[in-house]
Amino acid sequence: MSNMVAMLVPIFLAFLSCTSFLSSTLADSSYNVSGGTDWWCQKTPYPDDCRSSLGDLDPNPSVPKQKPEFRKMALQAAMERALQAESHTKWLGQICRNDRERAAWVDCLKLYEDTILQLNRTLNPIANCTDSDTQTWLSTALTNLDTCKAGIVELGVSDVLLPLVSNNVSHLISNALAINDIPSEQQNYTGGFPTWVSAADRKLLQSSSLASRANLVVAQDGSGHFRTIKAAISAASKLRRGSRRFIIYVKAGVYRENIEIGNNMPNIMLIGDGMRRTLITGSRSVRKGYTTFNSATVAVSGERFVATGITFRNTAGPLSQAVALVSGSDLSVFYRCGFIGYQDTLYVHSQRQFYKQCYIYGTIDFIFGNAAVVLQNCMIVARRPLHGQANVITAQGRSDPHQNTGISIHKSRVIASSDLRPVLSSVKTFLGRPWQQYSRTVYLQTYLDGLVDPAGWLEWGGSFALNTLYYGEYKNIGPGSSTARRVKWRGYRVIRNPSEASLFTVGNFISGRSWLPGTGVPFTSGL
Repeated sequence: MSNMVAMLVPIFLAFLSCTSFLSSTLADSSYNVSGGTDWWCQKTPYPDDCRSSLGDLDPNPSVPKQKPEFRKMALQAAMERALQAESHTKWLGQICRNDRERAAWVDCLKLYEDTILQLNRTLNPIANCTDSDTQTWLSTALTNLDTCKAGIVELGVSDVLLPLVSNNVSHLISNALAINDIPSEQQNYTGGFPTWVSAADRKLLQSSSLASRANLVVAQDGSGHFRTIKAAISAASKLRRGSRRFIIYVKAGVYRENIEIGNNMPNIMLIGDGMRRTLITGSRSVRKGYTTFNSATVAVSGERFVATGITFRNTAGPLSQAVALVSGSDLSVFYRCGFIGYQDTLYVHSQRQFYKQCYIYGTIDFIFGNAAVVLQNCMIVARRPLHGQANVITAQGRSDPHQNTGISIHKSRVIASSDLRPVLSSVKTFLGRPWQQYSRTVYLQTYLDGLVDPAGWLEWGGSFALNTLYYGEYKNIGPGSSTARRVKWRGYRVIRNPSEASLFTVGNFISGRSWLPGTGVPFTSGL
């Protein structure tokens, strides 16, 4: 315990510079504090956990006079508990009795490590973080813990592992999210790109000779530096320097590999010869003993990842969850890429993501996760499912009302694949269903073909989340766009006010203007 506290002291002090601006932006930052810390904790979603965690840090904690002070204390408490939980999770490996328990444990360990990383980012002054940044990283930290538990449940090992990993870290992160809750930011745009895309990246993606700028080349015929992408990624981890973009050119071919680009590898760019010519393919699935999270053909968590001209595919088939790509990469971009699978094709797990001119194929929940993600000018293609199944395009996983996450589908097209068209009369297709309590998905100015069921949306089970979700449609067109017979849930709305719709655009929803211009990917910032 004492070592953990010693680790936290410099982090906590450093955090002051990151949050010093908050007092000017948070309303009601000063309060009557006659009730002590208990008064503050009563304003959080989990007051009992708040009180006990602050007491663990200091039996006689000082009473914060302003909300930013209380927020710092709450974050410090969340970090302390997360470090304890990570240490405990490492120990669990020695009691795993079989492959399924071990598979779930491996995921949980990785996810707890990433949660600590996200909390560190929140406490890190070097990042020059904003309110939006910290809310994104806290949202990711909470999503990680939800994903750990989901993997334990889907592999059927709840009786052993779930009681051992269950703790109140999630509650403490939810408290921090509630304290930090902020409105959507209004962003500017340059040349049609969110500003989080750097000018250098923008020039790269608009270059006609992008492949010639590659640091490494992958070619199956031996004409490059490596024959496999995995070997190139391994080499890049040793060769890349500083924060400069590291480009790996993958020549045409079908690469049968499972690839991971971890947190220690930011600023990686994968470029292919086009989504029809460069394919990365795998066949992991839950049916084969993997968690959904670990079934991905390609997994990316290193920030500012960019991919263009590549298809990510999972060939496990329609019998089980099988992910083509999972991304937890903050400020990541996928441009002119393909994603092919059946159930759970594209796992937009967490952080801020942007997809432009991409093709996504699948059947059930084939765009899912809890990122803040915009898919713009994309082709969303529903395939023929198994007999008796319905297609569901999205399953958004927002579990906390203060998470700044959701799926926004903008100026795209929803159509049927060639194998689905002959059976459209017997297969229903829905825009989405609520995976978690506060599921949030919008379709804006998108073409919806006749495959979309008139009800539009599907229940997850009974009345679950129907009052707390946020599902919206704004100025969509096409045979399936009529809202006359849509569901009557409290959480569903036909968006008529452009101001409400604009909250889910690239500019506002993923702060696109601050990071997208540098990637070179064209984008529309507003409606």
